[in-house]
Amino acid sequence: MSVQVWTWILVGITFTLYFGIAIWARAGSTKEFYVAGGGVSPLANGMATAADWMSAASFISMAGLISFMGYDGSVFLMGWTGGYVLLALLLAPYLRKFGKFTVPDFIGDRYYSNTARTVAVICALIVSFTYVAGQMRGVGIVFSQFLQVDINLGVIIGMAVVLVFAFLGGMKGITYTQVAQYCVLIFAFMVPAFFISMQMTGNIIPQIGMGGTVEDGTYLLEKLDALHTQLGFNEYTDGSKSTWDVFAITLALMVGTAGLPHVIVRFFTVPKVKDARKSAGLALLFIAILYTTAPAIAVFARTNLIETVSNTQYEEVPEWFKNWENTGLIAWTDKNKDGKIQYVNGSATDGKPVYTDQRGQYGERLVSNANDSANELYVDRDIMVLANPEIANLPNWVIALVAAGGLAAALSTAAGLLLVISTSISHDLIKKQIKPNISEKGELLAARISILFAIIVAGLFGIYPPGFVAAVVALAFGLAAASFFPAIILGIFDKRMNRQGAVSGMIVGITLMLFYMIRYKTGLIGVMDPRPASEWWFGTSPEGFGTIAMIVNVVVSVVISRITAAPPEEVQDIVEHIRIPSGAGEASSH
Repeated sequence: MSVQVWTWILVGITFTLYFGIAIWARAGSTKEFYVAGGGVSPLANGMATAADWMSAASFISMAGLISFMGYDGSVFLMGWTGGYVLLALLLAPYLRKFGKFTVPDFIGDRYYSNTARTVAVICALIVSFTYVAGQMRGVGIVFSQFLQVDINLGVIIGMAVVLVFAFLGGMKGITYTQVAQYCVLIFAFMVPAFFISMQMTGNIIPQIGMGGTVEDGTYLLEKLDALHTQLGFNEYTDGSKSTWDVFAITLALMVGTAGLPHVIVRFFTVPKVKDARKSAGLALLFIAILYTTAPAIAVFARTNLIETVSNTQYEEVPEWFKNWENTGLIAWTDKNKDGKIQYVNGSATDGKPVYTDQRGQYGERLVSNANDSANELYVDRDIMVLANPEIANLPNWVIALVAAGGLAAALSTAAGLLLVISTSISHDLIKKQIKPNISEKGELLAARISILFAIIVAGLFGIYPPGFVAAVVALAFGLAAASFFPAIILGIFDKRMNRQGAVSGMIVGITLMLFYMIRYKTGLIGVMDPRPASEWWFGTSPEGFGTIAMIVNVVVSVVISRITAAPPEEVQDIVEHIRIPSGAGEASSH
C-alpha cells in the first residue's frame, strides 16, 4: 500500500480512539472539566503529562534542531528534561497541597489579590497563545504532506479534532486522550529509530547506535564530523555558543518548563500530594525515552541527508526529496549551473525563503531569494524527523506511523494549552472576579464557550502566523520563566513575599522578556530587522534571556516585598501549611 493509504488508515484508527475516549470521558462538573475530578492515577497522569509536554516542537522540531546545531542543541535536552526535576522537587507537591485549579488561582489566593490573579491570567494567555500557535501550524504541516490537503485545511481539521475532545471532556477527556496519544507518539518516534539504527550501525538500540561504528569500522560521530569538515561546517560534536549562553538557555528552559501553566495544572488532577511527586517522576521517565533518542535520530538524519543529497545530480536525487519540494520545505537553486546540489556551509537565501511555484530547468523548486553564497540548498529543520524514514527507505507503514505520531504530539499539547486558556477566562476571570455567584452549570458553559473562542484564535494563528509569533514560539519558556516561576517559588518558600512584590515582579519580568525577544528576535522595536548577536545584552541570546528576566523578577519581588507591609497572618499560615509533608487537601474552587 502507498504511504497515503497507510496514513489514512493509521490516522483514522488513532483519531477514532481519541474521539471514543472523549465521548466516554465527558465532564459533568467543573471539577471534572478543570482537574479531571482529582482522581487520576499517578501512572496515567505521568503519561498524560509526558504527552502534554512533548509537543510538535519535541516530536517534529527538536531532533531537527539538533541535527543542524550539533553539540549546541544539547541545551534543549538539558533544559527541557531538567525542568521536570525542578517540578518534582520544588513545585508539584506543594501546589497540589494548596489545592487549586489553576496557576492564576494559586497566585490570586496566595497573594490575596485579584490584581495578582489578573496579571497571572494575562501572563498565562500570552505564554499559552505564543506556544499554541506553533502546535496548530505543526498540525497543518503534517496534514499537508501526508494527507495531501492544503496546509490551511490541515489546521482547520486539527481545530475540529481538538474541539471535540476538549469541548466534551475538559481536563478529564484530555487526560485520557493524552494517555492514548503518548502511546501513539512514543511508538511512532521509536520504531523508525530502531530501524535506522540497525540499518546504519547494526545495533537496534539508537542511543547505543549513535556511538557505534558504521560498515567501514569508523565511529558514526567521527564520520559525521568528517562530512561536516569537508562541507565547511564546524565539527558536529563541537559547540559554538559561549559557556554563559549555554547556561542561560538551559536555565531559562528549565525554569520555563517548571513555570508553564499547562504542565503545572496536571498536578492538580491526582488524589494526593505523594501522587504529584510520583507523577512528576514518571513523566520524566516517559519523556526521557524520547529525549534520549532524539540526538540519535538527529545524527542518523544528518548523516543520511548529507550522503544522499550533497554533490548529487538533481536528476539522481531520491523521490523523498522531490516529495518535500512540493511543500516548499526544501528548495534548491543551481547557482553554478553544474546540475549538482552544492550543500556547504552558509545560508542559501537572503533571510527566510519566499516560496513561489517557480521551477528551474530541471523541474526543481527554486529558492526564490537566493544569495551569492556557495550553498545552493535550503532545508527546513522541521522536516528532519518527518522525512527521516523516507530518507532511510523504510517501509511505507513506518512513514505513515510518524505522521500519526506527529499529529498526536501536536494535538495533545494544543489541547492542554487551550484548556489553560479556557480555565483562565471562565474560572479566574468570570468565576473569581466578574460573576462570583455564577452557578456550576453556568461556569461549565462559560468554560466551553471560552475553549471554542481559544481554538478559533489558535487556528487563525496557525493559518495566518504573524511573523513575531512564528519567531518566538520557542521563547514561550522564557516568558514563563520571567513571569510565573519566581511568583510560584517565592509564594511557596518565602512567607514574607506579599502581593506588591509578586505583582511588580511579574509585570517587570514579562515586560522585559517581551521587549528583548521582540527587539532581538523579530526586530519590531526601533528597526525592521532583528538586531545582531554583537548587540545582545551580556552576550545573552533571546532564548537565554529568560534567565536574566527571571533574576530581575526575583530581585524586584524581594526588594518591594521588604519595603511594604507583610502579608496577613492567615496567608503566612497557609504558606507554612503547604510545606508540611502530610495531608492532601482536595482541589476545589473555593
